Amino acid sequence: MNLLHINDKAGVYPPSYYAATKTDLPAFPTLQGEVRADVCIVGGGYTGLSAALHLAQKGFAVVLLEAHKVGFGASGRNGGQVGSGQRQDQVWIEKTTGRENAHRLWDLAEESKALVKSLIHNHAMPVSFHNGIAHACWTDAEVRDTHHYAEKLQRDYGYTHLEPLDRSGIQRLIGSKVYKGGEIDRDAGHVHPLNYALGLAKVAADAGAQIFETSEVHHIQHGAKPVVRTAQGRVICDQVILAGNGYLGHLDRQVAAKVMPINNFIVATEPLGDRAAQILSEPVAVADTKFVVNYWRLSEDNRLLFGGGESYGYRFPDIIKTVHKPMLQVYPQLADARIDYAWGGTLAITMNRMPCFTRPAPNMLSASGYSGHGVAMATLAGKILAEATAAQTERFDLMASLPQPRFPGGIALRWPLLVLAMTWYSMRDRLSL
Repeated sequence: MNLLHINDKAGVYPPSYYAATKTDLPAFPTLQGEVRADVCIVGGGYTGLSAALHLAQKGFAVVLLEAHKVGFGASGRNGGQVGSGQRQDQVWIEKTTGRENAHRLWDLAEESKALVKSLIHNHAMPVSFHNGIAHACWTDAEVRDTHHYAEKLQRDYGYTHLEPLDRSGIQRLIGSKVYKGGEIDRDAGHVHPLNYALGLAKVAADAGAQIFETSEVHHIQHGAKPVVRTAQGRVICDQVILAGNGYLGHLDRQVAAKVMPINNFIVATEPLGDRAAQILSEPVAVADTKFVVNYWRLSEDNRLLFGGGESYGYRFPDIIKTVHKPMLQVYPQLADARIDYAWGGTLAITMNRMPCFTRPAPNMLSASGYSGHGVAMATLAGKILAEATAAQTERFDLMASLPQPRFPGGIALRWPLLVLAMTWYSMRDRLSL
């Protein structure tokens, strides 16, 4: 099953709100014939574009191959949230890696946020960073846990940007009566994800990276000089970086055994005008505590961009029907709001929800599986991959040391087993267990 093509037209951004409001960037050419490079990067999302930028800045000859358009996959379709910390909380990380490495991983996550902000600012990208992500809790127990965790981060990590919210506080902020409380992270934030990807692409190209679009990689020949082949050309290089994430497909079975593609969906309402202030009293993003997370924010023209719902097939479902139900559970007052855009995309998860950094073959590095926490971490991953390519491996080795179990059932059975697990957890959500 080739997820590069099953739901999308070749070389065309999906009809999302992001695509409708993207900045202009001239198309990059298709690879034709033979090209030589120090490093060939497979995938033009945040990881690949950041790696291309940082490698080019180090003086490497870089070629990046993208099957469709830069930012075509999850990097150009996601909720745009730039969160704090790793995908797992620091309690889990301390138990898994020890306190010293937990502090190092927290510092990396903080650097990832700062890197996104600095890239946008230093290169005058056509995208704004909006501060603030609220976390909304469905139960009193989740509120208590959230507030205790905020205290831990302040005490043990010196993180002072979390503001606890009681029931009235969360309701004033997000205009919904269904949540019991939560918190707001003032140092996290959100961006227009496709415009951020396009900004990275322009900066990488300006730094000297060669970017080729509509250049799907169908085979990698390993050896002292790897050869990366597309339908119309090939790249002979010294090193390969795999940055395809959920769209990596068959290119490496070792990565595929640990990184699972799943689909997620977002709708955008019509502009809400004065009603927008009743939905969010501040221009923050929100994520809740459902296992199948609901997440949302207002666009700069005051549309509600709402992600949620679940689907258990490779093909996209009726997206409006899938997302409209959880949206109205949170905001029943929007029952009459027109839906102007609905889109889906493929991200990638791991068994433990931490990113998968690995060396799948000689002369090859890979980073993927950000599990819904990828805007900042994928950007930093590209920088770390560039460091490792230049023989500065300490940070790569730290990320690669995280335990990454394979999905049960192998590549053939991992999807149906995931469906069973997701069905169970979504049922628990519905029953409030």
